[in-house]
Amino acid sequence: METLVGSASEAFIANVLTELDALTTSDSATDRALLTDAQRVGLVEAGLTALGRLTGLVQSWVAEADHAGSPQVVVGVGTLSWLHDAHRLTRSEAGALVRQGHDLVALPRLREAVLAGEASPAQARAVSRVLAKLPADLPDATLRKAEAMMVGYCNQFDSTELGRLARHLLEVVAPEVAEDETARRLERELAAARANRHLSFVPDGFGSTLIRGSLPTADAELLRAQVEAIAHQHHRRALDCADPLAEKTTWGQRRADALIELAHAAARHQDAPRHGGDRPRVMVLIEHQRLLADCRDAHLLDSGSELTATQLRQLACDAGILPAVLGGNGEVLDVGREHRLVTPPIRTALTARDRGCVFPGCDRPAAACDAHHVIPWYRGGPTALSKLVLLCRHHHNTVEPDHRDPHSRWQVRIDDGIPSIIPPVRVDSRQRPRRNLRLHRTGGRPDSGGKGEEPAGESGRPATRSAASG
Repeated sequence: METLVGSASEAFIANVLTELDALTTSDSATDRALLTDAQRVGLVEAGLTALGRLTGLVQSWVAEADHAGSPQVVVGVGTLSWLHDAHRLTRSEAGALVRQGHDLVALPRLREAVLAGEASPAQARAVSRVLAKLPADLPDATLRKAEAMMVGYCNQFDSTELGRLARHLLEVVAPEVAEDETARRLERELAAARANRHLSFVPDGFGSTLIRGSLPTADAELLRAQVEAIAHQHHRRALDCADPLAEKTTWGQRRADALIELAHAAARHQDAPRHGGDRPRVMVLIEHQRLLADCRDAHLLDSGSELTATQLRQLACDAGILPAVLGGNGEVLDVGREHRLVTPPIRTALTARDRGCVFPGCDRPAAACDAHHVIPWYRGGPTALSKLVLLCRHHHNTVEPDHRDPHSRWQVRIDDGIPSIIPPVRVDSRQRPRRNLRLHRTGGRPDSGGKGEEPAGESGRPATRSAASG
């Protein structure tokens, strides 16, 4: 691409690049090492101001080049394609750069403020969005008044706060139409929100899936309220809080756990409609011998994502087993009948006995729990009431043993038909069994007065004990 040198703007950019080269040398770094704290703060402030002004200037140049069609003339493609190909911007980044530049060109007072360092590019984006929401039929003088007012607010508010001033702005510059226009604007926004609603699940290739989406605010509020309610219940109050190795969950993690629990609740109650001739489910493919041995080499059938042995054991606790014969290339040759491990009658009896998660101090209801095999079924453990307990998703993971060190995890045992939890040595050197007080309110011994737990195993009858597993 030919570069023409001679204009004042090109000379300015050439000087800027020369000065940047000087600032990035090792000598410059040495000089900065001698700065005082006040000088460092001043340097950052000056740099941010320069960055904002230069960004606004470049945005304006991009808009001018796009308006003139210069990229099409010089390189034979449109502005977006040119920015994408020559400068490695994504399509969305290139589009945002062009839009922001056109906004500055169309709003001269805002452009002047950005170039003078009185407003940041982020504030300029917020101001242009607010102004775009004003009625199109407002007089030009009113629009210019609104622009000047929003520019003045840049000294008081950040970009997020500026974006919330749309209703206030119209009430000030055109109070006679504010109420009717606000109603029309809300209707337009709702229609746009409904038209733009979306949800996507994108595997990141490293064991996680990114969930992205947009919902109308009222609908999103319903989902948010459900998630927040469960997240508050997930605030750890159970016995495992005493474990120094217990995970300290953030609110963001609790919200993620709550969303997962909502999906599990829908799956347990089979509320979702059939899809592809069957109810929605997570399909896992694994060789039968692997399932009975180390639970390795399992992967999700739909996406092919690999599962850890621990994840598979948890899924297998309350799974349906569907035998299939595969050919040498993995093709399905024959499929047998699904065998449900925990049948509805067993689940009903388990719910009647445990009435929720049996972990001491946990108050999660039975509907939010998994049926957990005390002795893993793939190791010969029976699917019987005497060998099953209810555990919430969090505590199911807590009792899942580490096969490299099985004694480092919490364990489950059943005494006199009542489940007990055995803490690891790091929590209780005597490893005294504990019970959820809920289990004693059905006719057992009096409560101990502890916080949601009571020592167990004192009846004199033999106790069945096993390292808990999924």
